[in-house]
Amino acid sequence: MPVTKSAGGPQGTVDLKLDLRSPPKSAKKLQNKDSSFWDGPPSESPGLEKTKGITAFQTLVHLVKGNMGTGILGLPLAVKNAGILMGPLSLLAMGFIACHCMHILVRCAQRFCHRLNKPFMDYGDTVMHGLEASPSACLQTHAHWGRNIVSFFLIVTQLGFCCVYIVFLADNLKQVVEAVNGTTNDCHYNETVFLTPTMDSRLYMLSFLPFLVLLVLIRNLRVLTIFSLLANISMLVSLIIITQYIVQEIPDPSRLPLIASWKTYPLFFGTAIFSFESIGVVLPLENKMKDARRFPAILSLGMSIITALYIGIGSLGYLRFGNDIKASITLNLPNCWLYQSVKLLYVVGILCTYALQFYVPAEIIIPFATSQVSKRWALPLDLSIRLAMVCLTCTLAILIPRLDLVLSLVGSVSSSALALIIPPLLEITTYYSEGMSPLTIAKDALISILGFVGFVVGTYQALDELILSGQPLTFSNSTVFIQ
Repeated sequence: MPVTKSAGGPQGTVDLKLDLRSPPKSAKKLQNKDSSFWDGPPSESPGLEKTKGITAFQTLVHLVKGNMGTGILGLPLAVKNAGILMGPLSLLAMGFIACHCMHILVRCAQRFCHRLNKPFMDYGDTVMHGLEASPSACLQTHAHWGRNIVSFFLIVTQLGFCCVYIVFLADNLKQVVEAVNGTTNDCHYNETVFLTPTMDSRLYMLSFLPFLVLLVLIRNLRVLTIFSLLANISMLVSLIIITQYIVQEIPDPSRLPLIASWKTYPLFFGTAIFSFESIGVVLPLENKMKDARRFPAILSLGMSIITALYIGIGSLGYLRFGNDIKASITLNLPNCWLYQSVKLLYVVGILCTYALQFYVPAEIIIPFATSQVSKRWALPLDLSIRLAMVCLTCTLAILIPRLDLVLSLVGSVSSSALALIIPPLLEITTYYSEGMSPLTIAKDALISILGFVGFVVGTYQALDELILSGQPLTFSNSTVFIQ
């Protein structure tokens, strides 16, 4: 699917208009006028090969980075909630289904691009045109609701991710700082660490705010590739360090249950669906590719890498620590500088990840807002909205108790809808009038039903935990070596 490009910019720079909504004429006009600040060459006709854009490798980097957030560190606990056999099998199935739904979304978007002779198609527009193509007159009449619903879910999901990233950054840095006096060079030193109290974790959150503001002001996707690659490297090094530790002493797996209680399985679903968090950036990345014909292969490769990493870290972490596994596997690591560096590397990685996740809600809200003002005020309003959104995520991270459960709730609601429920239904509405096999319809219906069940059960579980919670939950500020 051809790339989105803007007129009036210097040759050789790609505009970071993620095109997550279909703006009105005034917004499109404004985008063309405002694009000279960052943007690239004029738009070409659909079907013409792009001369500028991000490469296949850059796309793979962004795709992997879009999935490798804090969720992978919680997967060992998720596997515990599902069972040592059921957990990995469920992760494999969920990775396959998530990748399949992404392919459905891309295929439907490409179809409407060719049918309507448009250079690009975002998630919201694709759903809207899918409803317009459905045989139901009611769905055709209210097709614009589809775009609004997708935009709402994208905003809630991505801002929820940003909130938990801030909490993760603060808690990990606080752990390292408070245990610094007891941190040794001997990773086999097993002694209780006495913490040196420092400032409240909420002050750590505020200390990250200036860095986050600077990151989100970068609006060029090629520039962001540098930060995304840095995040991938730091997280990859961290995962290698974690893996080499947990594989050293694997206890007898026979003591672990193959299938856990069904009451804890919804907790597994919430963590797992949160981990596969890149549905919102699939079409923007495909729109920006230099040769979008290669995107399906890149998508399959990227999701295969991610699924393999998830299964490996989740299974090995649970095998190593068993019932002692913490909410984040980093909390089970020894208190030495090698493993404390894992937290610091993840701090760097999550900082860069925040910027990538932030673009999705920003590019939904900002084009609409700037279309309401004159060209003179467009750029100041753009920057002001970015600043306000960053401050909002930081404020929510500080004020909302049990943010981990709030994120689980957001993931169960929004991620389930965007990643599992909507794409199969979109395929039915898009191709039903052209004739679909009963097997394909049954497959799509089954995936949507499974997503809806996960949505209902996961939401209930998260709300129940929130209601029963008497005190806010924070990550432990101590790092204890589990022998």
